[in-house]
Amino acid sequence: MKVIIFCGGLGTRLGIETKKIPKPMVKICGIPIIERIMNLFFKNGYNDFILATGYKSKVFEQYFEKKKFNVKCIFTGLKTNTGGRLMKLKKYIKTNEDFFLTYGDGLSNQNIKKLVKFHKHKKKIGTITVVRPPARFGEVTIKRNELVSKFLEKPTVNNGWINGGFFVFNKNIFSYIKNKNEIFEKEPLQRIVKKKQLSAFKHEGIWQCMDTPRDKKTLVDLVKNKKF
Repeated sequence: MKVIIFCGGLGTRLGIETKKIPKPMVKICGIPIIERIMNLFFKNGYNDFILATGYKSKVFEQYFEKKKFNVKCIFTGLKTNTGGRLMKLKKYIKTNEDFFLTYGDGLSNQNIKKLVKFHKHKKKIGTITVVRPPARFGEVTIKRNELVSKFLEKPTVNNGWINGGFFVFNKNIFSYIKNKNEIFEKEPLQRIVKKKQLSAFKHEGIWQCMDTPRDKKTLVDLVKNKKF
């Protein structure tokens, strides 16, 4: 199975760190976050990567020239939306072939083999990993007499699941992308949801994205504590 990774965004919310390099190349404890993502797949036996690049695409090409991974860096445009980026990679996916899709800015300790097994069992067009991330602020439970009955500092969100960024799809997903300007996470995914063709794989373990400097610090702490 091929592993497609979205790597084309500007990453502006990380500030000065992405002035010279693309966000997936920002290092977490000395290793670019994208390499840590790829290591997760590599350890599970997957070593066929397609990077959908855009902003500072040459940085990826130069870095992965002599690495252990089998990597294709495909330039998919500077300002292309995720639906358009994925469509530009359609020719690399064979008929009836399943493939992974993820983002170049999120880490997880999930079991990739269980994700694939779940996807094949459900026999749907796609499977999305869903997670419940930590809340940003402490949660306070108050009794009627205004006494605090429970306080949890940054608990895990209990009300609902969010997109954890690790997908499995078969090639039929491409027929649900109507044009190159679509955001993949909006119209295309909404269409397969209406067709009851998207399954949810619940990951109860650790997951963390890297949108802001605060997120990066959290990732550094998690890696130092050997959570990934």
